[in-house]
Amino acid sequence: MTVSVELYDITIIGGGPVGMFAAFYAGMRNAKTKIIESLPVLGGQVSLLYPEKTIYDVGGYAGVTGKELVHQLTAQMQHFDQTICLDQEVKSIEKLDHHLFKIETTKETHYSKTVILTTGQGSFQPRKLTLPLADRFEQTNLHYIVKDLEQYKDKTVVICGGGDTAVDWALTLEGIARKVFLVHRREHFRAHEGSVEMMKASNIDILTPMIPYKLIGDSDYLKAVEFKETRGDKLTTVDLDFFIINYGFVSSIGPIKDWDINLDQTDIIVNSKMETSIEGIYAAGDSNTFDGKIKLIATGFGEAPTAVNHAIHSIYPKEHAQPIQSTKLSFED
Repeated sequence: MTVSVELYDITIIGGGPVGMFAAFYAGMRNAKTKIIESLPVLGGQVSLLYPEKTIYDVGGYAGVTGKELVHQLTAQMQHFDQTICLDQEVKSIEKLDHHLFKIETTKETHYSKTVILTTGQGSFQPRKLTLPLADRFEQTNLHYIVKDLEQYKDKTVVICGGGDTAVDWALTLEGIARKVFLVHRREHFRAHEGSVEMMKASNIDILTPMIPYKLIGDSDYLKAVEFKETRGDKLTTVDLDFFIINYGFVSSIGPIKDWDINLDQTDIIVNSKMETSIEGIYAAGDSNTFDGKIKLIATGFGEAPTAVNHAIHSIYPKEHAQPIQSTKLSFED
């Protein structure tokens, strides 16, 4: 395991929209900041579950897709040189001293003066395919998360799933891939009716009701998948370049319950400063709770600066918790 000996002012655990905005805002306060995210991409639930769906309750937008919101938050963060650690699940947080926390992840050991938890509903992990050899092909062309659209350009892509994410990605990839198949175990889809109608009117090949039955490939590369009728014996083999599984995601607060932080069931209890029961650890967004709490992205965007400002003030008491207005700042292009 790697040990990062650098000491950060603020380490944000959770790279969803609230964590991303917290990182940007920490930059505005000139804080040395790091984000640790369990997934291989930023954006959290928004990136995973509804990248193409329109969000209407974010201030300043008449409507914005999840993908565009994450894009804008990424651009906003790039005003500052914040450290981003992806694909790392936090296992433990230990308070070593006043303003000194040791954070153990699946890959590294980190050190920070304060911590802000923006873990939302917990760490998300995809529901994986359980067929033999699946774990081998996960290293090449069996995917659970779509990270780079260009890799699918002019390729044959097969997607499994019946929810919004599966249908959204099928519609998105139709204009990029050479051919797109969508396979679902039922005749009917759980996705939004309008999206399903768009899919049925497109050139996407829909195979229902069918499930993956056998993976066919050489060495570490998947070449085809044999599908079987859900309630029958008919087999259909589809040659492919990429196989994308969208069976949903499992959310869990994981080891947070073992960190001696006061919880209300699975929610982290905070005060008006967004501070938890452990001095120096704060929480913002859907991960926390307090009297009158409303769980919205917009609410989390307000809680993030509150947590950041009080974290800064706790580290540097001479720094005001109330910051100057952003109109007094300027960023170079």
